[in-house]
Amino acid sequence: MSQAPPRRAPHTRLKTRQLLLLVALDEQRNIHRAAEDMAMTQPAASKQLKELEELLDVQLFERTTRGVEPTIFGEAMIRHARMALANLNNAHDDIAALKAGLVGQVNVGAIMTPSVSLLPAAVLSVKRHSPLLRIGIQVDMSNSLIEQLQAGALDFMIGRLLERQDKAQFHYEELASEPLCVVARVGHPLLGEPKLDLARIAGYGWVLSPPGSVLRHKFDMMFRRVGIEPPANVIDTSELAVISELLRQSDLLHAFPRELAHNYARLKLFAIVPVELPCQMDAFGIITRQNQLLSPGARMLLDAVRGVAADTYPR
Repeated sequence: MSQAPPRRAPHTRLKTRQLLLLVALDEQRNIHRAAEDMAMTQPAASKQLKELEELLDVQLFERTTRGVEPTIFGEAMIRHARMALANLNNAHDDIAALKAGLVGQVNVGAIMTPSVSLLPAAVLSVKRHSPLLRIGIQVDMSNSLIEQLQAGALDFMIGRLLERQDKAQFHYEELASEPLCVVARVGHPLLGEPKLDLARIAGYGWVLSPPGSVLRHKFDMMFRRVGIEPPANVIDTSELAVISELLRQSDLLHAFPRELAHNYARLKLFAIVPVELPCQMDAFGIITRQNQLLSPGARMLLDAVRGVAADTYPR
């Protein structure tokens, strides 16, 4: 016995012209004028509307002496028709952008470590193929970047989802953890000392993230867990240019992400102090808004970030 072909869901049988007709009827509230807008006859418009109502098994418009008025079902369909047509227009714009060599604007946010170690390589990879694509980079703490992402100011970000944030709003793709180390100026007296421990470095002056930051909390708790009071001689700042200059002109120490520290050590800007810190920041990753449609440029940059991350942070 042959099987009947499976029935398609109603939404798969909707036609673009039917969606356009819904919008025209909503704007004109008259089937004759809506048909004129659609460059079709009134009987043809009436037939399309009837077919749509039969397909959905609801009445979409009330016929009145003055014209037509949408029912609650009609209002719902009109809203979705407008969104569907807008998405189709966006798709057309995306194709045009791709044909033109991918122009437009992509805005990405990142916390400090991936902004230095990961993002530049991804951005340069994209710019080699699409030099006209404008890319904006915002470097900040995760809580600030999340707010910008929620507001639509960023296409995506690389950072952390904090406990107080509603994780249902976001899609998170973990990339790497962030262990910490101690950095100081090149030639610092601690660089030649063997067997350094927390008690030895606690007595030095430090440049640290401000109180209330995640890094500062983890740093202070690292000392308290072993019965040592955290350093008291502290300058509070997160500004990298200020930190660099303070270290260069003094014997101050700074807790720095290990990956960044190695980059700066290669450039002879900092030196890594040979002491093991039993402390690391929570993992960071790629964060996007749930159900977000990224532009071709944003998708290209996101794919490049994933590619560089796969080489930088092998599993």
